[in-house]
Amino acid sequence: MNANLASIMPQVLGVWCEQEGHDVQVVCYTGMENLLDVLPADLDMVFVGAFTQSAQLAYALSNFFRKRGAVTVLGGPHARCYPEDACKYYDYVLGFTDRSVISDVCRECAPHRPLGRSISAAKQPLEMPSLEERWKFVEQTLAKAPTIKMVPMIGSLGCPYSCSFCIDSTVDYQPLSFSQLRDDLAFLLTKIKNPIVGWHDPNFGVRFDDYMEAVEAAVPEGRMRHVAESSLSLLSEKHLQRLRKNGFRAILPGIESWYDMGNKSKTRRTGLDKVKQVSEHVNMILRYIPYIQTNFVMGLDGDMGPEPFELTKMFIDLSPGAFPAYSLLSAFGRAAPMNLDYQRAGRVVPFPFHFLNNNHAMNVRPKNYSWPEFYDGLVDVTKYSFSWRAIGRRIPATATAIPKWMNVVRAVSSEGFGRIRYHKTIRRLLDTDASVRNFMEGETDQLPEFYAERIRRELGPAYEFLPEGALSHDPNAYLKATTEPALGATVQLSGPLVS
Repeated sequence: MNANLASIMPQVLGVWCEQEGHDVQVVCYTGMENLLDVLPADLDMVFVGAFTQSAQLAYALSNFFRKRGAVTVLGGPHARCYPEDACKYYDYVLGFTDRSVISDVCRECAPHRPLGRSISAAKQPLEMPSLEERWKFVEQTLAKAPTIKMVPMIGSLGCPYSCSFCIDSTVDYQPLSFSQLRDDLAFLLTKIKNPIVGWHDPNFGVRFDDYMEAVEAAVPEGRMRHVAESSLSLLSEKHLQRLRKNGFRAILPGIESWYDMGNKSKTRRTGLDKVKQVSEHVNMILRYIPYIQTNFVMGLDGDMGPEPFELTKMFIDLSPGAFPAYSLLSAFGRAAPMNLDYQRAGRVVPFPFHFLNNNHAMNVRPKNYSWPEFYDGLVDVTKYSFSWRAIGRRIPATATAIPKWMNVVRAVSSEGFGRIRYHKTIRRLLDTDASVRNFMEGETDQLPEFYAERIRRELGPAYEFLPEGALSHDPNAYLKATTEPALGATVQLSGPLVS
């Protein structure tokens, strides 16, 4: 992960562990380092925060440090989504994590094998350390970032929406302290001239006036730039005027689907009507915010036939200044209740975690497409979105120089041209490699060599420390946990016990 997109929670854990009296080192892994060399050899406890895409690497690290006598702890999205699997390889697996959870884990600091302890607080933390308390960890992470350095900030947890595929769909929206937010922004101005803030809120601006009052109280106009993920329903023209005044330079709204998720786009329309309405809204946003990324989920159950892909191409034509980001429908274990329906229907493909990044594998068999039909549409819309024609039209439709440059660079990099090449490769393998087609159809659970070789190559030196069995997992573990007695101990340190 690029260092300017690094998560806040490892920094928070660093502060909490120091407050418990421990010596702490925080390392942001960007994909360039050899973590076996970067991390000290004499650690007592190792905390790893990981997305599911990094699970195999995380398992290898745990095995490596366990052999050296360390106790290992996994947190982050993968720990929340796949606790049954993660407990095989970690001493502690943390769901919702607050100061009391960290205090108890540090106090016990004991190996739990062969199955680790799965621990969760009753809810997300009510407060986090200030930016000033986190600053030394922020600063050393930003030192790894390229030219554009974004300081991570968060003002809320959870989400007010209920998108069926999202990890926050069942997590109550919870604003953090706006007075601390104001103080954090004021502190940042003492450290960096004209900083860029990257807001990590799942949906920035739900309590819009409170956010803007905090920003305006702390930051003189023109002294700070902001990037935020929001929803179209929050981006009225009145709000956009205030965002522009306060230095917001990029916004990432979720469109998701032309048939579903209308509450996020503030429309009850579907199909062509929704395309036209959303396009008008996006073009209006571009009059105030110079950079916009529009987020789509491909392969949702509401999609059928060529129309979803053709509508997306129409949107590209109607809103040429928007940079489209496409995610493949993915069921991340326990992330959302909808995943139980996929598992009951036997639709979840047991792709290794390494490929579950919303782009390199779709681990839910499409409801209304064959795999070749789906990939035909995906390749077509991706090629259309990042054709030289689309790139050329995006340049004059974008107002300022840096957003123009970013749109071109992203389109010709792994996000554009690279995705086209990868999706075309999968489409070809569906016709030429029976092991790939049979695996994706569920006729075999034998991992095709195409995927196995890629894991070996990309894990590099860490591959030899991958524990036995760690390349595979039970794709229906969530469903089985709801119908069978739990195999491992799940402890909740506050609130009612759940397992």
